[in-house]
Amino acid sequence: MNTIFISMVMEAIPFVLVGVLISGLIQTFVTEKWISRIVPSNRFLSSAFGCGIGVLFPSCECGIVPITRRLILKGMPLHAGIAFMLTGPIINPIVLFATYIAFGDDWRMVAVRGGMAIAVAFCVSIVLSYLFPKPPFRQEYAPVAAAVEPGLAVPAPAAARPSVAARINETIVHAIDEFFSVGKYLVVGAFVAAALQTYVPTSTLLRLGGNPVTASLVMIALAFVISLCSEADAFIAASFRSTFNAGALSAFLVFGPMIDIKNTLMLLGTYRGRFVAVLIGLVALFTLLGSLIVGRLFA
Repeated sequence: MNTIFISMVMEAIPFVLVGVLISGLIQTFVTEKWISRIVPSNRFLSSAFGCGIGVLFPSCECGIVPITRRLILKGMPLHAGIAFMLTGPIINPIVLFATYIAFGDDWRMVAVRGGMAIAVAFCVSIVLSYLFPKPPFRQEYAPVAAAVEPGLAVPAPAAARPSVAARINETIVHAIDEFFSVGKYLVVGAFVAAALQTYVPTSTLLRLGGNPVTASLVMIALAFVISLCSEADAFIAASFRSTFNAGALSAFLVFGPMIDIKNTLMLLGTYRGRFVAVLIGLVALFTLLGSLIVGRLFA
């Protein structure tokens, strides 16, 4: 258990560091006005936009949580941010190339993984846009009001723009704060995942995979428990090719990077419990449906 725990933490920390640095850059250099200008106002277009920009961020599911939080605080709609959070760990080029190599240079599994991830994220984000019109953060973040001189009805002149050095310092300070805020949930999640891997035999789960539905559910549960980084999970999935069909394998490849033990605890540290529960339930439901469709197509 100790070996698995340390390997999980060491594997995830570099990506968390990248994530909090990007979060710091967003906090310092990206304005709310710029976010509102590039994100479409239509909920369907903004969800599609969130799904698409994941290809630009080579981050795993651990590092993408603080990036998403910062984008939402900067004004990105909740559903667009969640769409980005769900697709980013899967459709970025590093993960897709790893999938291609793991499955013996088979582009079909790459297409299935990327296409199913976008479809699941889009459907989940649209449902969430109706259920949660406001971001359900655990902590309320009030907008910063403009400074107003006493007795005047107009804002005071804005302060001088900080220097580049000051802004870089602000980025680093924010990244450090974010790292320790997120890191504790990563450590706890890795410990729980390591304990489950050690004391819950994989054979117990595999015995339940007798039909397409239970096979997909088993692989979803396995992905949640193992909590692999998205850059490495394709090699584990490929080892089950003789046991499960393409539908169940796609469930493992899509659900794991979206939801696992580590990022569940990180999400609970950011969002309210009800929102996280609904999010996990929707991701599981749409992943199951997608895996059944994939299983039929590859039958």
